[in-house]
Amino acid sequence: MLAKRRHVLAGLAALPVGACAPGLRTDGPAVSIGNAKPGLDAMAQQGGRRFGSAVAWNTAGTGMSVSNPDYARILSAECGIIVAENEMKWQALRPSAETYDFTAADAIARWANANAMELRGHTLLWHRPQWFPDWLNAYDFGANRMREAERVLTSHIRTVASRYASQISSWDVVNEAIDHETRAPIKTSLSRAMGSAEAVIDLAFHTAREVLPDAQLVYNDYMSWEPAHSGHCDDVLRLLEGMKARGVPCDALGIQSHIEMFALDAATGVGPYDEAGWRRFLDEVTGMGYRLLITEFDVKDQALPGDQGTRDAKVAEFTRRYFELMFDYADHLDDVLAWGMVDAYNWLQYFDPAARTDGLEVRGTPYDSSYAAKPMRETLAATFSDN
Repeated sequence: MLAKRRHVLAGLAALPVGACAPGLRTDGPAVSIGNAKPGLDAMAQQGGRRFGSAVAWNTAGTGMSVSNPDYARILSAECGIIVAENEMKWQALRPSAETYDFTAADAIARWANANAMELRGHTLLWHRPQWFPDWLNAYDFGANRMREAERVLTSHIRTVASRYASQISSWDVVNEAIDHETRAPIKTSLSRAMGSAEAVIDLAFHTAREVLPDAQLVYNDYMSWEPAHSGHCDDVLRLLEGMKARGVPCDALGIQSHIEMFALDAATGVGPYDEAGWRRFLDEVTGMGYRLLITEFDVKDQALPGDQGTRDAKVAEFTRRYFELMFDYADHLDDVLAWGMVDAYNWLQYFDPAARTDGLEVRGTPYDSSYAAKPMRETLAATFSDN
């Protein structure tokens, strides 16, 4: 839903904006924002939602950074909401059990405020040991293990959520809590100390609600409509059902939507997808009263030929089919965010198995590496203008 404009905490606003919100440069590479006007966010707002992107903070001004003036120009033209790619995760914020480092997260928050953009929170707990800081995996919880684990978790959530409470109105409270292999909640140092993963998840949401009584609290997970995801979707449903039964204050499901073309369907010419199964999943989620968000959209194009024109057309077609289905749930669908706007800086370039075996760039975002709009961008524009 369209969030009410907020102001940054006084402590953040007092920091010098000029050091972290560079002006949008008029020289450098030409940046095409596509033929359709207005931008994607302005069109999305007509349907009561926002469009935005993940971003990074890099003082060198490279990558998908708000300090990259060419990237920032696209963000300014197209986005009304941003989310930190990594800067608000535990491993970025917590160099040790005793210390926090908010340098990069604060810089992104200031940039959003200076550029009149909303800010999403990602994430108060990424429930996977490989994404815990090393100190948390090895933490000695002492004799009263449960109480100390609860203290570590709640103090982190209270510290981080309260710092941005005046600016962030939607948080991914828990991210990716289910093991794809065991099809059960992941075991971590926290869950072993507290007795179960469910105890950790429940406490995370209840603590977030104490700090953020009016915010949208989201469970975010890696899934979309491919047949290979059906088992994981069933597991997510069980998790959501359990939270609902236990009275956990979770408001919405964040659907990451890294949609995949690792193979091609002969009938459609794009990646295989299970439309009926995906609709059943969305019906179950919304039937429990959860809202939906598209939190991390991009397209994996590994199965497509190298020819750029063909690939871009097929990526746009796959995008169109996915968004047409998602917008059949428009009454339940809130914000839509891409996981990056420019191909060169999209995580899929270096993520196996999404990276292409022919060495070409994955063309899975709305803009190419020359900052020019691609057919995917126009497909998104058409979707928002129709909804």
